[in-house]
Amino acid sequence: MKFTLLQECIAEFLGTMVLILFGTGVVAMVTLFADPATPGAVVNGGFSNINWAWGLGVLFGIFTAGTISGAHLNPAVSIGFAATGRFPWSKVLPYSLAQILGAFVGAAIVFGVYRGQFAVADPGLASTAGVFATFPALPGFWPGFFDQVVGTALLMGLILAVADKLNNKEGGAWGPLAIALIVVAIGMSFGALHGYAINPARDFGPRLMTLLAGFQNTGFGELRVWTVPIIGPIVGSVLGALIYDYAIGKPLQRAHLASQQAQQGMDTTPTAGPQ
Repeated sequence: MKFTLLQECIAEFLGTMVLILFGTGVVAMVTLFADPATPGAVVNGGFSNINWAWGLGVLFGIFTAGTISGAHLNPAVSIGFAATGRFPWSKVLPYSLAQILGAFVGAAIVFGVYRGQFAVADPGLASTAGVFATFPALPGFWPGFFDQVVGTALLMGLILAVADKLNNKEGGAWGPLAIALIVVAIGMSFGALHGYAINPARDFGPRLMTLLAGFQNTGFGELRVWTVPIIGPIVGSVLGALIYDYAIGKPLQRAHLASQQAQQGMDTTPTAGPQ
């Protein structure tokens, strides 16, 4: 099937919006309904809920956009594909803009749904921008940057491992679930240091929404806070894709080609006729 670039961008917009609806929606649940009598405790789940809901958001985002656009849902993924020849560079910017806009709209919808509870839990919108955007647990640029590089390299490398038919023949059948579980695992393993954005659109779109909605702690006042979730994932995605191609993808391609050539040689070898 052939689709126009506009159709693909609309699919990316909707898929990313679905991802953000579930992802920021669960953070709103956990944050806004915390038990005030028990600091640190929550009424509606905790960090495990957040990890699983983000993973399910990825799953449903892939189901939404996958057939039309491939469901990148992430500018870093689009760039990683383009850097390794899997995707045209000419589509990276339109896809990225669609993803950022989808993330913005998804976050705005969640804010609208929970506006009444924000008024109860944080009337001045002074401390809850973290519902929508990521913030570092440690000072400095490098801890969060390294965290985002590692997390996104894992994401990109494993996406390629799942999708590579030479490496995983059944990847097409269960690939969306596998990718969702990759996101869950990254969150469980690396989620606390910088919120595991691993996706520039996932962070920048909702963060821009908090700025326009009047949140006071958006993070835009400190360069490292909002640039790390943009730069780190891009670097990590390209690195993960290159490592996969060098260590796994290209060896599999060479072995497959050699096997095909050997088979062709066997098929063309003349056989003796009846004597």
